[in-house]
Amino acid sequence: MNIQKKLTDKLLHQAFSATDRQAEKRLETHRMTALAYARTENAVAVLSDMKTDTSYICYGGMAETLGLNRKNTVQNIRSIWEEKIFDRIHPDDLIEKHARELRFFHFLKGISPEKRTDYCLTSQIRMKDNAGRFHAVTHRMFYVDSTPDGSIWLALCLYNLSAGEQTKGGMITDSSNGKCITVSQQTCSDLLSQREKEILRLIGGGRASKEISLLLHISVNTVNRHRQNILAKLRAGNSVQAYQIAEELGLL
Repeated sequence: MNIQKKLTDKLLHQAFSATDRQAEKRLETHRMTALAYARTENAVAVLSDMKTDTSYICYGGMAETLGLNRKNTVQNIRSIWEEKIFDRIHPDDLIEKHARELRFFHFLKGISPEKRTDYCLTSQIRMKDNAGRFHAVTHRMFYVDSTPDGSIWLALCLYNLSAGEQTKGGMITDSSNGKCITVSQQTCSDLLSQREKEILRLIGGGRASKEISLLLHISVNTVNRHRQNILAKLRAGNSVQAYQIAEELGLL
């Protein structure tokens, strides 16, 4: 899946600080948090470690309802993606889920690491049981820890059986004040300036910097400065990636 691959690249290819003496202690704390959610909410809780590309999955009562696993069991997997769970998600919902998470990642990259943990991404998805029947499920996602250099390190995903679809489109909530942001084109609409969007569209059309400078009546140096700003804002490695990310975020 194209969006999942791009999200994987963004999450796993961060800088990640080499030294963090408290990392193991904090990791264990978050593992206990995931286990507590599974036990108290009958949720399926997944703690994903972007630095080591691993996940820690805790199964609550809903896992038995869907036939995923026995209640109160724990599983470690060598991936940040819980494919066993993804296989149960309706294909349309899975694509939307990854797109929302990509937007959420970029949203949080513009926020200080200390503030990131206040935000939660919530949406409704459909998951099927062993008989093929779909159930409404609330999916919540938190980025619960960062490395000292600001890289997003640990994510906690919670799956709970639900009664409705009131947040199907996705909602980012600041738990410190209750304010909500709809996960839509507006979430990142001001990430790029109008000039940067204009230049990125021309880049997407195959135009080189010199051509762009002639079309927009600006210097090549100005075009290149805009290009560097675009890469930095979108956390992209090159202009092709930047264009693809901007399209997925609804910026163009």
